Amino acid sequence: MSPHLLASVRAATLAGDVPPEAPRAVIGASWERTLGHGVDPDVGRHNGLLGADEIEHRRRSTALGDVLPVLSEGLVEIADAAWHIMVVTDAEGRVLWRDGSHAVRRSADRLGFAEGASWSEDVVGTNAIGTALITGAPLQVHSAEHFVRTHHGWTCAASPLHDPRDGRLLGVVDVSGPAATVHPATLSLVSAVARVAEGELRSRHWAAVGRLRSVAAPLLAGIGGQALVVDRNGWTAAATGLAPAERVALPVSVAAGQVWVPSLGLCRFEPLPGGWLIRVGGRERLPAASRVVVDVSRPDGWTVTVSGPAGSWSQALSPRHAELLYVLALHPSGRTAAELAGDLFGDPSRTVTVRAELSRLRRNLAGVLAHRPYRFSEAVEVELLRPARPLDLLPHSVAPAVLASRRPG
Repeated sequence: MSPHLLASVRAATLAGDVPPEAPRAVIGASWERTLGHGVDPDVGRHNGLLGADEIEHRRRSTALGDVLPVLSEGLVEIADAAWHIMVVTDAEGRVLWRDGSHAVRRSADRLGFAEGASWSEDVVGTNAIGTALITGAPLQVHSAEHFVRTHHGWTCAASPLHDPRDGRLLGVVDVSGPAATVHPATLSLVSAVARVAEGELRSRHWAAVGRLRSVAAPLLAGIGGQALVVDRNGWTAAATGLAPAERVALPVSVAAGQVWVPSLGLCRFEPLPGGWLIRVGGRERLPAASRVVVDVSRPDGWTVTVSGPAGSWSQALSPRHAELLYVLALHPSGRTAAELAGDLFGDPSRTVTVRAELSRLRRNLAGVLAHRPYRFSEAVEVELLRPARPLDLLPHSVAPAVLASRRPG
Protein backbone atom coordinates (compact mmCIF):
# COMPACT_ATOMS: atom_id res chain seq x y z
CA MET A 1 0.00 0.00 0.00
CA SER A 2 1.02 3.61 -0.52
CA PRO A 3 1.77 5.70 2.60
CA HIS A 4 -1.44 7.70 1.95
CA LEU A 5 -3.60 4.57 1.78
CA LEU A 6 -1.86 3.12 4.85
CA ALA A 7 -2.67 6.28 6.77
CA SER A 8 -6.33 6.00 5.74
CA VAL A 9 -6.44 2.33 6.76
CA ARG A 10 -4.91 3.13 10.16
CA ALA A 11 -7.19 6.09 10.82
CA ALA A 12 -10.34 4.12 9.97
CA THR A 13 -9.25 1.08 12.00
CA LEU A 14 -8.38 3.11 15.08
CA ALA A 15 -11.71 4.96 14.82
CA GLY A 16 -13.63 1.67 14.67
CA ASP A 17 -14.73 2.25 11.07
CA VAL A 18 -14.40 -0.05 8.07
CA PRO A 19 -11.01 0.72 6.44
CA PRO A 20 -10.71 1.16 2.65
CA GLU A 21 -8.52 -1.97 2.66
CA ALA A 22 -7.72 -4.45 5.40
CA PRO A 23 -4.29 -4.08 7.01
CA ARG A 24 -1.93 -7.01 6.89
CA ALA A 25 -3.04 -9.61 9.43
CA VAL A 26 0.10 -9.22 11.56
CA ILE A 27 -0.34 -5.43 11.60
CA GLY A 28 -4.06 -5.55 12.36
CA ALA A 29 -3.49 -7.93 15.27
CA SER A 30 -0.73 -5.69 16.61
CA TRP A 31 -2.92 -2.56 16.37
CA GLU A 32 -5.59 -4.37 18.36
CA ARG A 33 -3.11 -5.42 21.06
CA THR A 34 -1.71 -1.90 21.20
CA LEU A 35 -5.14 -0.35 21.66
CA GLY A 36 -5.63 -2.67 24.62
CA HIS A 37 -2.37 -1.40 26.13
CA GLY A 38 -3.64 2.18 26.03
CA VAL A 39 -0.76 3.51 23.91
CA ASP A 40 -1.29 7.09 22.69
CA PRO A 41 -1.60 6.82 18.86
CA ASP A 42 -0.04 10.25 18.41
CA VAL A 43 3.08 10.13 20.59
CA GLY A 44 3.28 6.68 22.20
CA ARG A 45 4.02 6.07 25.86
CA HIS A 46 7.76 6.43 26.36
CA ASN A 47 8.90 5.24 29.79
CA GLY A 48 12.36 6.78 29.88
CA LEU A 49 15.86 5.63 29.02
CA LEU A 50 17.90 3.18 31.04
CA GLY A 51 20.95 4.61 32.75
CA ALA A 52 24.43 3.93 31.40
CA ASP A 53 25.21 1.42 34.17
CA GLU A 54 22.06 -0.59 33.50
CA ILE A 55 22.70 -0.60 29.74
CA GLU A 56 26.22 -1.89 30.33
CA HIS A 57 24.92 -4.54 32.76
CA ARG A 58 22.45 -5.79 30.17
CA ARG A 59 25.13 -5.85 27.49
CA ARG A 60 27.37 -8.00 29.67
CA SER A 61 24.48 -10.30 30.63
CA THR A 62 23.45 -11.30 27.11
CA ALA A 63 25.04 -13.55 24.51
CA LEU A 64 24.22 -10.89 21.90
CA GLY A 65 27.48 -9.13 22.71
CA ASP A 66 29.33 -12.21 21.43
CA VAL A 67 27.79 -11.85 17.98
CA LEU A 68 27.69 -8.06 17.74
CA PRO A 69 30.72 -8.12 15.38
CA VAL A 70 28.82 -10.50 13.06
CA LEU A 71 25.75 -8.26 13.08
CA SER A 72 27.79 -5.11 12.55
CA GLU A 73 29.88 -6.58 9.75
CA GLY A 74 26.75 -7.73 7.93
CA LEU A 75 24.58 -4.64 8.39
CA VAL A 76 26.25 -1.42 9.57
CA GLU A 77 28.06 -0.50 6.36
CA ILE A 78 24.96 -1.20 4.27
CA ALA A 79 22.72 0.65 6.72
CA ASP A 80 25.01 3.66 6.75
CA ALA A 81 25.19 3.83 2.96
CA ALA A 82 21.39 3.61 2.71
CA TRP A 83 20.80 6.29 5.38
CA HIS A 84 19.68 3.71 7.91
CA ILE A 85 20.77 2.59 11.34
CA MET A 86 21.27 -0.86 12.82
CA VAL A 87 19.72 -1.43 16.24
CA VAL A 88 20.09 -4.42 18.58
CA THR A 89 17.66 -4.83 21.48
CA ASP A 90 17.29 -7.32 24.29
CA ALA A 91 14.24 -9.56 24.77
CA GLU A 92 12.39 -6.73 26.54
CA GLY A 93 12.82 -4.43 23.56
CA ARG A 94 15.43 -2.22 25.25
CA VAL A 95 17.93 -0.75 22.78
CA LEU A 96 21.41 -1.97 23.73
CA TRP A 97 23.43 -1.00 20.66
CA ARG A 98 22.90 1.41 17.77
CA ASP A 99 25.13 2.22 14.80
CA GLY A 100 24.91 3.60 11.29
CA SER A 101 24.09 6.93 9.69
CA HIS A 102 24.84 9.90 11.96
CA ALA A 103 22.00 11.93 10.42
CA VAL A 104 19.49 9.14 10.99
CA ARG A 105 20.71 8.64 14.55
CA ARG A 106 20.01 12.30 15.23
CA SER A 107 16.48 11.86 13.83
CA ALA A 108 16.05 8.75 15.96
CA ASP A 109 17.12 10.70 19.05
CA ARG A 110 14.23 13.11 18.47
CA LEU A 111 11.85 10.14 18.63
CA GLY A 112 13.47 8.76 21.75
CA PHE A 113 14.86 5.88 19.66
CA ALA A 114 18.15 5.86 21.55
CA GLU A 115 20.25 3.41 23.53
CA GLY A 116 18.34 2.46 26.66
CA ALA A 117 14.91 3.15 25.16
CA SER A 118 12.10 0.60 25.24
CA TRP A 119 10.72 -0.25 21.82
CA SER A 120 8.21 -2.86 22.98
CA GLU A 121 4.62 -2.88 21.70
CA ASP A 122 3.13 -1.88 25.03
CA VAL A 123 5.29 1.26 25.06
CA VAL A 124 5.44 2.51 21.45
CA GLY A 125 2.83 0.33 19.74
CA THR A 126 3.22 -1.51 16.46
CA ASN A 127 6.81 -1.43 15.20
CA ALA A 128 9.19 -3.95 13.69
CA ILE A 129 11.17 -4.51 16.91
CA GLY A 130 8.30 -4.81 19.40
CA THR A 131 6.02 -6.76 17.09
CA ALA A 132 8.81 -9.18 16.07
CA LEU A 133 9.43 -9.81 19.78
CA ILE A 134 5.76 -10.76 20.16
CA THR A 135 5.36 -12.86 17.00
CA GLY A 136 8.83 -14.39 17.03
CA ALA A 137 9.10 -13.86 13.27
CA PRO A 138 10.95 -11.40 11.01
CA LEU A 139 8.87 -8.37 10.11
CA GLN A 140 9.06 -5.14 8.13
CA VAL A 141 6.84 -2.25 9.25
CA HIS A 142 6.46 0.67 6.86
CA SER A 143 5.18 4.18 7.35
CA ALA A 144 1.60 4.31 8.73
CA GLU A 145 1.70 0.62 9.64
CA HIS A 146 3.39 1.99 12.77
CA PHE A 147 0.73 2.58 15.40
CA VAL A 148 2.20 5.87 16.61
CA ARG A 149 1.77 8.77 14.17
CA THR A 150 5.20 10.29 14.82
CA HIS A 151 6.80 7.08 13.50
CA HIS A 152 5.10 7.26 10.09
CA GLY A 153 8.18 8.74 8.48
CA TRP A 154 10.12 5.53 9.20
CA THR A 155 10.50 2.07 7.75
CA CYS A 156 11.94 -0.72 9.91
CA ALA A 157 12.92 -4.34 9.30
CA ALA A 158 13.64 -6.61 12.26
CA SER A 159 14.46 -10.24 12.92
CA PRO A 160 14.40 -12.06 16.27
CA LEU A 161 17.59 -13.63 17.59
CA HIS A 162 17.31 -16.89 19.53
CA ASP A 163 19.75 -18.72 21.76
CA PRO A 164 20.41 -22.07 20.00
CA ARG A 165 21.13 -23.73 23.37
CA ASP A 166 17.56 -23.46 24.63
CA GLY A 167 15.55 -21.60 21.96
CA ARG A 168 15.18 -18.62 24.29
CA LEU A 169 14.50 -15.27 22.63
CA LEU A 170 17.57 -13.08 23.12
CA GLY A 171 16.38 -9.97 21.36
CA VAL A 172 16.04 -8.41 17.92
CA VAL A 173 18.32 -6.95 15.26
CA ASP A 174 16.71 -4.15 13.30
CA VAL A 175 17.52 -1.83 10.41
CA SER A 176 15.54 1.43 10.41
CA GLY A 177 15.51 4.56 8.31
CA PRO A 178 13.39 7.10 6.42
CA ALA A 179 10.22 5.63 4.91
CA ALA A 180 11.15 7.04 1.50
CA THR A 181 14.17 4.70 1.41
CA VAL A 182 12.20 1.48 1.89
CA HIS A 183 13.62 -1.49 -0.03
CA PRO A 184 11.92 -4.90 -0.28
CA ALA A 185 15.24 -6.76 0.15
CA THR A 186 16.05 -5.20 3.53
CA LEU A 187 14.06 -7.73 5.53
CA SER A 188 15.71 -10.66 3.75
CA LEU A 189 19.13 -9.19 4.47
CA VAL A 190 18.39 -8.61 8.16
CA SER A 191 16.97 -12.13 8.51
CA ALA A 192 20.00 -13.69 6.79
CA VAL A 193 22.46 -11.85 9.04
CA ALA A 194 20.44 -12.89 12.11
CA ARG A 195 20.73 -16.54 11.05
CA VAL A 196 24.50 -16.16 10.61
CA ALA A 197 24.72 -14.71 14.11
CA GLU A 198 22.71 -17.61 15.53
CA GLY A 199 25.06 -19.97 13.70
CA GLU A 200 28.00 -18.34 15.47
CA LEU A 201 26.28 -18.85 18.82
CA ARG A 202 25.63 -22.48 17.90
CA SER A 203 29.31 -23.05 17.09
CA ARG A 204 30.32 -21.53 20.41
CA HIS A 205 27.82 -23.76 22.20
CA TRP A 206 29.13 -27.00 20.71
CA ALA A 207 32.71 -25.93 21.40
CA ALA A 208 31.75 -25.46 25.07
CA VAL A 209 30.09 -28.91 25.15
CA GLY A 210 33.27 -30.37 23.71
CA ARG A 211 35.35 -28.78 26.46
CA LEU A 212 32.95 -30.17 29.07
CA ARG A 213 33.23 -33.61 27.48
CA SER A 214 36.99 -33.62 28.03
CA VAL A 215 36.36 -33.06 31.75
CA ALA A 216 33.47 -35.54 31.91
CA ALA A 217 35.14 -38.59 30.39
CA PRO A 218 37.70 -39.29 33.16
CA LEU A 219 35.16 -38.32 35.82
CA LEU A 220 32.53 -40.81 34.61
CA ALA A 221 35.14 -43.57 34.21
CA GLY A 222 35.34 -43.86 37.98
CA ILE A 223 31.61 -43.85 38.66
CA GLY A 224 29.52 -46.99 39.00
CA GLY A 225 25.87 -47.03 38.00
CA GLN A 226 24.09 -44.57 35.78
CA ALA A 227 25.38 -41.03 35.44
CA LEU A 228 25.76 -38.31 32.88
CA VAL A 229 27.33 -34.89 32.54
CA VAL A 230 25.31 -32.08 30.98
CA ASP A 231 25.91 -28.39 30.43
CA ARG A 232 23.84 -25.68 32.13
CA ASN A 233 21.14 -26.07 29.48
CA GLY A 234 20.94 -29.86 29.73
CA TRP A 235 22.94 -30.76 26.60
CA THR A 236 24.67 -34.08 27.19
CA ALA A 237 28.47 -34.12 27.11
CA ALA A 238 28.97 -37.74 28.23
CA ALA A 239 27.19 -40.61 29.97
CA THR A 240 27.81 -43.96 31.55
CA GLY A 241 25.46 -46.85 32.25
CA LEU A 242 22.61 -45.54 30.08
CA ALA A 243 21.84 -44.50 26.54
CA PRO A 244 21.83 -40.71 26.82
CA ALA A 245 19.38 -38.38 25.19
CA GLU A 246 20.99 -35.53 23.27
CA ARG A 247 19.51 -33.17 25.84
CA VAL A 248 17.94 -33.58 29.28
CA ALA A 249 15.08 -31.22 30.09
CA LEU A 250 16.25 -29.58 33.29
CA PRO A 251 14.08 -27.73 35.79
CA VAL A 252 13.88 -23.95 35.39
CA SER A 253 15.91 -23.64 38.60
CA VAL A 254 18.55 -26.26 39.36
CA ALA A 255 20.44 -26.62 42.64
CA ALA A 256 22.89 -29.17 43.95
CA GLY A 257 21.33 -32.10 45.75
CA GLN A 258 18.45 -34.43 45.07
CA VAL A 259 16.33 -33.32 42.10
CA TRP A 260 13.35 -34.99 40.51
CA VAL A 261 13.59 -35.04 36.72
CA PRO A 262 10.49 -36.65 35.15
CA SER A 263 12.48 -38.25 32.33
CA LEU A 264 15.07 -39.77 34.68
CA GLY A 265 13.45 -40.09 38.09
CA LEU A 266 15.15 -39.02 41.31
CA CYS A 267 18.69 -37.86 40.63
CA ARG A 268 21.54 -36.26 42.54
CA PHE A 269 22.97 -33.12 40.94
CA GLU A 270 26.60 -32.15 41.58
CA PRO A 271 27.97 -28.91 40.13
CA LEU A 272 30.80 -28.92 37.61
CA PRO A 273 32.48 -25.99 35.84
CA GLY A 274 30.01 -25.22 33.06
CA GLY A 275 27.52 -27.94 33.88
CA TRP A 276 26.27 -30.72 36.15
CA LEU A 277 27.12 -34.28 37.06
CA ILE A 278 23.81 -36.15 37.32
CA ARG A 279 23.76 -39.43 39.22
CA VAL A 280 20.61 -41.30 38.24
CA GLY A 281 18.69 -43.31 40.82
CA GLY A 282 16.80 -46.51 40.11
CA ARG A 283 14.03 -46.12 37.57
CA GLU A 284 11.64 -47.83 39.97
CA ARG A 285 11.88 -44.74 42.18
CA LEU A 286 10.19 -42.57 39.58
CA PRO A 287 7.26 -40.98 41.45
CA ALA A 288 3.90 -40.57 39.82
CA ALA A 289 2.91 -37.00 39.02
CA SER A 290 -0.32 -35.81 40.58
CA ARG A 291 -0.70 -32.26 39.24
CA VAL A 292 0.30 -30.31 36.16
CA VAL A 293 0.06 -26.54 35.66
CA VAL A 294 0.29 -25.27 32.09
CA ASP A 295 1.04 -21.55 32.30
CA VAL A 296 0.45 -19.61 29.07
CA SER A 297 -0.69 -16.45 30.85
CA ARG A 298 2.20 -14.27 29.63
CA PRO A 299 3.09 -13.10 26.11
CA ASP A 300 6.21 -15.28 26.40
CA GLY A 301 8.01 -17.35 29.03
CA TRP A 302 5.46 -20.17 29.10
CA THR A 303 6.05 -23.05 31.52
CA VAL A 304 4.76 -26.43 32.57
CA THR A 305 5.03 -27.37 36.25
CA VAL A 306 4.73 -31.01 37.31
CA SER A 307 4.09 -31.86 40.97
CA GLY A 308 4.18 -35.21 42.71
CA PRO A 309 5.35 -36.94 45.88
CA ALA A 310 8.94 -35.89 45.20
CA GLY A 311 8.11 -32.21 44.84
CA SER A 312 7.67 -29.85 41.89
CA TRP A 313 9.57 -29.45 38.63
CA SER A 314 9.11 -26.62 36.12
CA GLN A 315 10.28 -26.46 32.53
CA ALA A 316 10.20 -23.62 30.03
CA LEU A 317 8.13 -24.39 26.92
CA SER A 318 8.97 -23.72 23.31
CA PRO A 319 6.27 -21.94 21.28
CA ARG A 320 5.20 -25.22 19.65
CA HIS A 321 5.10 -27.16 22.92
CA ALA A 322 3.12 -24.35 24.53
CA GLU A 323 0.54 -24.69 21.75
CA LEU A 324 0.38 -28.47 22.11
CA LEU A 325 -0.06 -28.49 25.87
CA TYR A 326 -2.62 -25.70 25.65
CA VAL A 327 -4.73 -27.72 23.20
CA LEU A 328 -4.41 -30.91 25.25
CA ALA A 329 -5.46 -29.00 28.38
CA LEU A 330 -8.58 -27.88 26.49
CA HIS A 331 -9.44 -31.48 25.57
CA PRO A 332 -9.23 -33.77 28.64
CA SER A 333 -10.59 -36.71 26.65
CA GLY A 334 -7.69 -36.44 24.22
CA ARG A 335 -6.93 -35.68 20.58
CA THR A 336 -5.74 -37.89 17.77
CA ALA A 337 -2.64 -36.94 15.81
CA ALA A 338 -4.86 -35.86 12.91
CA GLU A 339 -7.00 -33.71 15.18
CA LEU A 340 -3.94 -32.06 16.67
CA ALA A 341 -2.54 -31.44 13.20
CA GLY A 342 -5.76 -29.63 12.38
CA ASP A 343 -5.63 -27.73 15.67
CA LEU A 344 -2.06 -26.55 15.08
CA PHE A 345 -1.68 -26.31 11.31
CA GLY A 346 -5.19 -26.42 9.87
CA ASP A 347 -4.05 -29.54 8.02
CA PRO A 348 -5.02 -32.97 9.45
CA SER A 349 -2.44 -34.68 7.23
CA ARG A 350 0.55 -33.23 9.13
CA THR A 351 0.57 -36.06 11.65
CA VAL A 352 4.31 -36.81 11.33
CA THR A 353 5.22 -33.38 12.70
CA VAL A 354 2.72 -33.71 15.54
CA ARG A 355 3.94 -37.16 16.54
CA ALA A 356 7.58 -36.02 16.54
CA GLU A 357 6.84 -33.06 18.81
CA LEU A 358 4.73 -35.14 21.17
CA SER A 359 7.44 -37.79 21.34
CA ARG A 360 9.82 -35.11 22.64
CA LEU A 361 7.25 -33.87 25.12
CA ARG A 362 6.48 -37.36 26.42
CA ARG A 363 10.20 -38.03 26.99
CA ASN A 364 10.48 -34.84 29.04
CA LEU A 365 7.20 -35.35 30.88
CA ALA A 366 7.37 -39.05 31.60
CA GLY A 367 4.19 -40.36 33.19
CA VAL A 368 2.28 -37.14 32.49
CA LEU A 369 1.19 -37.58 28.88
CA ALA A 370 -0.63 -40.60 27.49
CA HIS A 371 -1.35 -41.50 23.87
CA ARG A 372 -3.97 -43.21 21.71
CA PRO A 373 -5.38 -40.60 21.88
CA TYR A 374 -2.88 -38.00 23.08
CA ARG A 375 -3.98 -36.59 26.45
CA PHE A 376 -2.92 -35.89 29.99
CA SER A 377 -2.88 -39.02 32.14
CA GLU A 378 -6.14 -39.62 33.99
CA ALA A 379 -4.44 -39.58 37.41
CA VAL A 380 -3.08 -36.07 36.82
CA GLU A 381 -4.97 -32.94 37.82
CA VAL A 382 -4.45 -30.29 35.13
CA GLU A 383 -4.66 -26.53 35.65
CA LEU A 384 -4.48 -24.15 32.68
CA LEU A 385 -3.42 -20.56 33.37
CA ARG A 386 -4.52 -18.18 30.60
CA PRO A 387 -3.97 -14.44 30.10
CA ALA A 388 -6.57 -12.02 31.42
CA ARG A 389 -7.37 -10.92 27.85
CA PRO A 390 -8.01 -13.71 25.32
CA LEU A 391 -6.31 -11.49 22.73
CA ASP A 392 -2.99 -11.95 24.57
CA LEU A 393 -3.04 -15.77 24.36
CA LEU A 394 0.18 -17.07 22.72
CA PRO A 395 0.43 -13.96 20.52
CA HIS A 396 3.05 -15.58 18.25
CA SER A 397 0.68 -18.38 17.30
CA VAL A 398 -1.31 -18.76 14.10
CA ALA A 399 -2.62 -22.21 15.13
CA PRO A 400 -6.36 -22.44 14.36
CA ALA A 401 -7.13 -23.67 17.88
CA VAL A 402 -5.35 -20.68 19.42
CA LEU A 403 -6.91 -18.19 17.00
CA ALA A 404 -10.33 -19.53 17.93
CA SER A 405 -9.57 -19.13 21.63
CA ARG A 406 -8.60 -15.49 21.12
CA ARG A 407 -12.07 -14.81 19.77
CA PRO A 408 -14.36 -16.62 22.23
CA GLY A 409 -17.93 -17.00 21.07
